[in-house]
Formats: sequence, C-alpha cells, structure tokens
Amino acid sequence: MSTRVLIRGGGEMATGVAAALFRAGIRPVMTEIAAPRAIRRTVSFAEAVRLGRMQVEGITAIATTREKLIQALDGSGVPVVVDPGCELRFDYKPDVLVDATMSKRNAGVTRADWARLVIGLGPGFTARQDCHVVVETQRGHFLGRFYDRGAAAADTGVPVELAGFAARRIVRSPVAGLLEPLVEIGATVHEGERLAKVRGVGVPSPMPGLVRGLMSAGVEVSEGEKIGDIDPVGNPETCSYISDKARLIGAGVLAAILWDQSGRPGPLPAPPLEWNAAPVSP
Repeated sequence: MSTRVLIRGGGEMATGVAAALFRAGIRPVMTEIAAPRAIRRTVSFAEAVRLGRMQVEGITAIATTREKLIQALDGSGVPVVVDPGCELRFDYKPDVLVDATMSKRNAGVTRADWARLVIGLGPGFTARQDCHVVVETQRGHFLGRFYDRGAAAADTGVPVELAGFAARRIVRSPVAGLLEPLVEIGATVHEGERLAKVRGVGVPSPMPGLVRGLMSAGVEVSEGEKIGDIDPVGNPETCSYISDKARLIGAGVLAAILWDQSGRPGPLPAPPLEWNAAPVSP
C-alpha cells in the first residue's frame, strides 16, 4: 500500500503496531528520542537508535536521519529517526500518524491536524479532540478496540498480573541518576540479586524470576521510576517475541486504517461510559 504512516515512539507497543502494518504491506516510519526509554528492549525498534539497527521477529529497523529518510525508504527495513518533536511530519507528510509513546498523557501535544488520520494509543487521548481515533490499550475485554469518539480507559497505575504477581514484579529505581544494568534481559535471577546500579546504588530484584525488561545503560532515571520488570514464570524465548498485548494493539491500529480507507463506515461502538468523565457526544 502507498499509505504513509508515521509512528511516534519505538517501544514494544509501537513495535507491535509497526510489525502489524509492515506485514500488511504498509511500511511505517518511526520517530524516537535520542535516549530511548524502552524497557522490553529486545522487542523494541527503539534499540535501533542505540545499535544502528534492530531486528524483531524478522523485521529490521534501521536508524537514519531526517535528511536521509528518502534513501532509507528504498531499503527493506523500518526507518527510525531521532525526532522528539515529530518535526518529520512536515517533510514526510504522513497520511496517518500514530502516537504510540504510551506516556499515558498527550505529552507531545499531538494534534488532530497533524495528518488526515491521527490515532492515539491509550490514556491521554480523546477522539474528536486531539486525535480522530483512540485505540484501547488496557488489558481486558476491550483491548485493541478502536473508537472514533470518547477516550480510552484511564490509567489504573496497577501493572498487569503475571502468575499472581502485579506491583511486586516491577523494578523501580531507588534514586535518581544514570542507569547501569548488571544483567541481561532473559536472565534468571534470585530475589535480592542486583539487576543494576543507579548512581552507584544497587537495584535488587523484587522477586525471583526472569528479567523480562530492563532499560539500557546510560539512561537518566528518576527516583521511583519503573526501570524493569520480572516475570515469575517466564520462558527466556518469549523475550524475543512481541507480546499478545502489543499484537492486539497493532491489529487495532491496522483495523482503524482500513476503516478510514473504506470511507469510515459506521457506526463504531462507543467506549464504556464509565471510562469517560462525561457522556460521549453523538
């Protein structure tokens, strides 16, 4: 397809979107910040910024620049450009812009006039205000569904439960400073084992299990910030595959693009009213 899609962000959810589009024949372009903060780095195209290129499930992302983007489009990979303000939209002129930063708020002030179809992922976006379509990112019955009115479910602040563990499996920085990982993603660790150091202070594993994700070296983190997570019963092989959540979100974005290209037939279902502060307007 000749549809031009620009994806803001390069973390796991953004990568799930990029992979879904790439396999459907829509080749996206991605933007990232200079020091990506992806946690599940082994399945994040954001790593291309640090490594030059990153392969996830057979698809290769290649770091390039705004000036060299056109040449990069002649290759077979997914171009990734360091562009925090998404200034690339002026040169690339996307048909579709997907904000996949997953910041739980519209931090970059993404606007509905940035492209013919602007899609916001999860909390922080309201269709018919700052975007045209919202894709649900909260796990549960509505994950991956897209709406052309109203908002996605609000952030609960509670991580997804794995094998009966939720908040306990999250790794947080004890102090502010530069992160220095001491283990690799996919490693099996014991409770209390040091996973990283921040400004010389050790970061212990909150529980035994598999290191499912951990931010990269040199990232400046805040005290209490989530920097990794532990899977109590994980299989190391899963560290190389996009999660079911990211796949469903990717499928939702693809469905929204096809809906738009079909003339936006409707009506679409509205999100549950309890997810919005006020009733959804018709």
